[in-house]
Amino acid sequence: MSGPLRLAVLTGTRAEYGLFRPLLAALAAEPAFATSLIVTGAHLTPRFGDTVREIEADGYRIAARVPLPLEDDAEVDVARAAAAALAGIAEALDAERPDLLVVLGDRYETLAGAWAALLARVPVAHLHGGELSQGATDDAMRHAVSKMAWLHFPATAGAARRLVQLGEEPRRVFAVGALGVDNALREPHLSKAELEAELGPLFGPATALVTFHPVTLETGSAAQLDELLAALHERTDLAAVFTLPNADAGNRAVAQAIERYCEGHADRARAFASLGARRYLSLLAQADVCLGNSSSGIIAAPAVGTPSVDVGARQAGRERAACVLHCEPRTAAVAAALRHALSPELQDLAQTCDNPYGDGHAAGRIVEVLRRELPLSEPLIKRFVDLPDATVGPAAGFGADDGD
Repeated sequence: MSGPLRLAVLTGTRAEYGLFRPLLAALAAEPAFATSLIVTGAHLTPRFGDTVREIEADGYRIAARVPLPLEDDAEVDVARAAAAALAGIAEALDAERPDLLVVLGDRYETLAGAWAALLARVPVAHLHGGELSQGATDDAMRHAVSKMAWLHFPATAGAARRLVQLGEEPRRVFAVGALGVDNALREPHLSKAELEAELGPLFGPATALVTFHPVTLETGSAAQLDELLAALHERTDLAAVFTLPNADAGNRAVAQAIERYCEGHADRARAFASLGARRYLSLLAQADVCLGNSSSGIIAAPAVGTPSVDVGARQAGRERAACVLHCEPRTAAVAAALRHALSPELQDLAQTCDNPYGDGHAAGRIVEVLRRELPLSEPLIKRFVDLPDATVGPAAGFGADDGD
């Protein structure tokens, strides 16, 4: 085969693109690959920060822009956006004809991209498969993407084992660590003074970086957020810097509640639609605690030595470091977890605790595997690997003695 292999990378959110940055940089330095991006979702929507501008500033080739209808956020509206993503990404793949589509995580845009690639016979490489986040629809979508992927780059050994439980061939599963740790350890951090010079006043006697997304498998996300905000209200010594939620169902009510809180606590609370990767990671490193239900609080916060309070069920099931606390979405529970996270004991532990998401070298490992495995030498027919000791309970009336 002549010429570099054509890789397409799908991205739909600011957080996802931030995770991809170390991999994109590593691929750009590798002559064997020609990489482009398919950009969709919140990237192309002003209400979510119009973050395609960050991609443009980084200079990567955008092969296609797939706008989605994100004006409304009811469940049916998200389903319509997912349908538009499937159609638009299919058109992009038909025009680009990449040798591999690279996707990350568990959002509906990711699921649509994997499905479109399957129908187009484009192999998929999936990052962050095998994880659990039992409070969100993302959990089911993540596993569905894994079943349509040809290569797997899970972040932990536990996630790798879970992929094999899903029937994936072990030879296609490579535990590489999390790109979020690469970012957290390698991105130069701005100082507090530099951050405030760019963004205005942010820091107080203590400071929390807060991200709360809708909990898509439960009702009452806004009520859960109210409990978190009530706990913050009690902490007059704690400044809060919010990043607004992503484009999940119910995001508008969550964003409006955050904006109302910031208006009522203007002396110690600020909200941003998007901070960009460098500012976000700098704030994460400079904050005294990370609060909310974002995966960054579980993956990236321990890498920069910041304790984290994970609220509610959205990230339930994820592996986590000892400096990541969990609490129920109740005011008293959040307040108690904040006190613990801000204690000298937890502040010290966060500097030394082991992070199950790796050592900051995931991007290099992924490129090494792609260099070795591509171009594909076999058809895209996947073999389901049965576990030899798998057992199931008998269904009622099936295989049982009926007494005749």
